[in-house]
Order: sequence, then structure tokens, then C-alpha cells
Amino acid sequence: MTERTAPTVVLVHGAFADAASWSGVIRELQSEGVSVVAPPNPLRGLASDAAYISSVAAQIDGPVVLVGHSYGGAIITVAGATENVAGLVFVAAYVLEEGESLGELQGRFPAPPLADNLRPATYPVDGAEPAVELTIATEAFPSVFAADVPEEVTKVLAVAQRPLAAAAFDEPAQVASWKTKPSWAVVADADHAINPEVQRFAAKRAGASVVEVQGASHAVAVSRPKTVADVILQAVRAAG
Repeated sequence: MTERTAPTVVLVHGAFADAASWSGVIRELQSEGVSVVAPPNPLRGLASDAAYISSVAAQIDGPVVLVGHSYGGAIITVAGATENVAGLVFVAAYVLEEGESLGELQGRFPAPPLADNLRPATYPVDGAEPAVELTIATEAFPSVFAADVPEEVTKVLAVAQRPLAAAAFDEPAQVASWKTKPSWAVVADADHAINPEVQRFAAKRAGASVVEVQGASHAVAVSRPKTVADVILQAVRAAG
């Protein structure tokens, strides 16, 4: 009998962040001997971003556990259909139904403080008019995104944030892979970027095993890395 390949964890960051936002979680997983990949998320559109993450996963030998934070949850909802994906972990994330967009899911619930603190800018598109991308106003970033993270850290995160293409909010998910793959979810109950009720509703709809973190901001992976890593380890053990 051949030995099974241990699962690899692929960490997908969301909007207004980068792969470094997973640093604490990566340290926790590596200390447990888990193989981890944290690719850059293009943040240009749901279908194209999911195709990129799907490609990353497909080129890994053996099973993959996809972990998505925030908008990254929408991406793994789609990319999770990749054949070798064995589990999904949603961290303070959007979990979409097939044919549903971020805007439609969020629109069912009261808007979070994030909605009033997004700042638009434009970026060039080959052969087309400039498109709009969004960031969080620097002065609002600590309270909206990372209220339970030390101020000296949030000041860095605020200026290092990566913008999300505005069109991503209206793009429907082409597939909902949680219908065929087991899932776990971390709900941040003091989140000001994604209404916690959105997280609870979507995680329940997906049949995910849910851990709710009291007092956690949207940046729960930064402020509570061990808690997040422990949930990911559950998925890794189930996949292994």
C-alpha cells in the first residue's frame, strides 16, 4: 500500500491585505509540520482570481485544503471545485451560493462600517476604459479592519493594503464547491468589515463546522493566529 500524501494548505488572502497577513497562521501550521503555500491573490475579479488559485492548487502534488479570508472565501468557493481540493476553511469570509455575488449576499443584511469607508481610485485596463478599485480609508482602517490588533501593526497594514477591483462585488460565483467538499468556518463576532450575521448565515448554509471567536475583528488571522490555525488543522486531519 502506498503512503498517502499529506495535505498542503493554500492560504488565500482577501481584499485590503496581502499574503503576509497569514504570517502568524503560517508559523503555527509549520510548527505542526504542515506544508503551506500563501500565493498572492490578484484581486481583479472573482472568476479570474479563482482560476489563478485553482491553477496553484492543481499543480500541488496530493490533496489541498483551501483557506480563504474575507473575499478569499468567495474565491475558494469557486476554486474549491479543483479535483485535488479536499477541504475548505472560511475565515471571516464570504461563502457564496452558485449564481450569487458578494453584493447580493451582503445586501441581505445591514451594511457594515466598511461600506462608508471605501475609497475609489482607477487603474488602467488594456484596450478598455480605466476600471475602479477600492481601498479602506487609511484613518478608518484600524477600527474597520483590525480593531483588536496593536496600533503600531495597523498603521503598517493600512498603508500596505492591496485594492480590490470594484467589479468583483457584482460578479456571481459560477460554482459553490462547498456542496461537494467538507468545510469549516471561523466567524469573527466583532467584525466591522463583513457583518458577522453574513458570516453565520453563509457558514450555516454551507453546512460548515463553525468556530465563533468572541471579540475578534476582521483581521482574526492576525490577532488570533493559533485559533485560526487550530481550525485549519481540523481540516488537514480530515483530509489526511
